[in-house]
Amino acid sequence: MVQRTLGVFRKNFQEFKDFAFKGNLIQLAIGVVLGTAFGGLIKSFVDYIFMPLLSVFGAPGSGVPGYARWEVRGIHFGQFLADLISFLLVAVAIFLLMVKVVGWIARLSKGSQDTAPTEKDCPYCLMKIPVKAIKCAHCTADLNRGAESGSSLEAPNPA
Repeated sequence: MVQRTLGVFRKNFQEFKDFAFKGNLIQLAIGVVLGTAFGGLIKSFVDYIFMPLLSVFGAPGSGVPGYARWEVRGIHFGQFLADLISFLLVAVAIFLLMVKVVGWIARLSKGSQDTAPTEKDCPYCLMKIPVKAIKCAHCTADLNRGAESGSSLEAPNPA
């Protein structure tokens, strides 16, 4: 009974180890840590540099940042504005880094690879079909017949 329990435990532990140390999971963990650090950096920039510059336009006060006292009819929107600016800066930075830079790198690497075409046009119906197709799925033309006999391709007989 104990042996069986230990065997189940070892098997489950091995499965967990295989899962936990996959490359994708480790990359995800690194991405989360770096994303959190980057978010903190942006929040610090907004809180300590950007918003104090905006609060110059507010009334001088009692040590509370000027933007924290911004309100309209009792609705305090200054801190919300700081959080919104922080979110927008993170979103723009992620867009520029992930979409534009990674897309640019992918296009560069894709351009260096010469890939053979995977589709061709059917000579009868002009629909796209796989290159290795021997029969058109659209018009049912036999595409191998002309290649084997050396003669030109003939249209299929409608039955």
